[in-house]
Amino acid sequence: STWGPIFISFHMDRKLTVGRVPIVERPLSKGKAEVSLSVFELIFSELVQYSQSRVSNTSDLEARLNSAGQQVGSRLVDIICYRDKNSKREIKIVDMLKFISANVWKTLFDRNADSLERSTDTEDEYMISEREPLVNRFISVPRDMGQVNPASFVAGIIKGILDSANFPARVTAHFVPIDGGANKTVYLIKFMPEVIGREK
Repeated sequence: STWGPIFISFHMDRKLTVGRVPIVERPLSKGKAEVSLSVFELIFSELVQYSQSRVSNTSDLEARLNSAGQQVGSRLVDIICYRDKNSKREIKIVDMLKFISANVWKTLFDRNADSLERSTDTEDEYMISEREPLVNRFISVPRDMGQVNPASFVAGIIKGILDSANFPARVTAHFVPIDGGANKTVYLIKFMPEVIGREK
């Protein structure tokens, strides 16, 4: 079915309130932000369908999802740091990736990432692994789309955070087979030469 535009209107003389405090006046640092899983499912599936209708191949679809994720990531890092009064600016690659695989994952998915590893082949590549990304639960990829990984959106979030924190990198999502015939998703993070140079 085709979804038409959804219009939401508010009366200007009314305020959306939680308790006695208007929601727009509540500070960011208070309360635990939660989103209904069904709402997220609907919004994300619409994002994928919208992106799919504007591309002609799988690589362009993943690039479009990655780009959407980057916009989220660039804003998310400021909110997380603002809410966590004990946070500090990370200047080392491993510390920054630990922040993403723990703090960011906890904020987004209410748990840590499954693993964080460094490539044994090259010094500029790291991997964050996840057995079942939340974004992949709601998307059925048609056979003609091949190995499209909707978690490219999450890869974009990681890139947006890294770029905003001055750790420019290329981040891509890949399916990797595991025992039992299933796949896990690996986010491959390849840092730019200048980032590696700072570590030396």
